[in-house]
Amino acid sequence: MTVTQRRGRKIMMSPGELDAFLSLQRTCRVATVSTDGAPHVSALWFLWDGTSLWLYSVVRSKRWADLNRDPRVAIVIDTGEEYDALRGVELSGVVEFVGESPRTGELCAELDAVETLFARKNFGLDAMPHDGRHAWVRLTPQKIVSWDFRKLGGA
Repeated sequence: MTVTQRRGRKIMMSPGELDAFLSLQRTCRVATVSTDGAPHVSALWFLWDGTSLWLYSVVRSKRWADLNRDPRVAIVIDTGEEYDALRGVELSGVVEFVGESPRTGELCAELDAVETLFARKNFGLDAMPHDGRHAWVRLTPQKIVSWDFRKLGGA
């Protein structure tokens, strides 16, 4: 994973800031490559585990079809209304599919902690509700670019 930035080093998040930001945020925008090569962007809840971004996607969606055909992805998580409060992260790379598709709750040690944390963060539950419509995708980013305009100090 590359976390270096040529431009914007002054506003780049530290590893600790990045982890804290991604742990608190809930919604990301996922950009996939459509059949005709055009980008397709959709919003999705996610979980950051300190190394990878986990996405729980509907398997009968354009996003899922795009990722099955071409697993390259770019994902943006951002917040802030005013210019000097803008913060965000762009992660990119190739996704991996984890567990059965669609997910019905079969035992999968790799998903135990992920599903518990995701259920607590997004549903306020202690266990993941499996609806037979969603499945897991993991992005261990090859590149991360971040920004926190609050570091400019009103400049």
